[in-house]
Amino acid sequence: MFIPKKVKHRKWFTMRQHPGKMAGHADTRGVSLAFGSYGLKAVAYSRVTSNQLEAARKAMAHYVAKTGKVWIRVFPDHPFTQKPAEVKMGKGKGDLQGFIAEVKPGRIMFEIDGVDVKAATEALRKAGTKLPVKTKIVSRA
Repeated sequence: MFIPKKVKHRKWFTMRQHPGKMAGHADTRGVSLAFGSYGLKAVAYSRVTSNQLEAARKAMAHYVAKTGKVWIRVFPDHPFTQKPAEVKMGKGKGDLQGFIAEVKPGRIMFEIDGVDVKAATEALRKAGTKLPVKTKIVSRA
């Protein structure tokens, strides 16, 4: 599971809630392939948890076996909290639950190299099904 070694503050502000408001705010960095020949690009805004990223990474690694190399271009460094079930309103902020990566449209999330086109697209497709964001497969042209 991906977690940062250290964070400046244990509990952060929640940030913007409405994903519709973030639709027009495309990412400006991490939008082109830097390492591999094929990549998985986010088409919409979403918050991806460390568990979801790990599941996607495992799906890719399992499909390509020992051939190829996988790069993960996002890291969950944003802590999120949650109050327990059936607890009354108030009484402070909830306990830390995990970490998320805020993914904006256009961001390359995973890259892969060292495999043929068919294997790369299938591995990226399987990884995309594990994520809560709509994605598309891009290649170096």
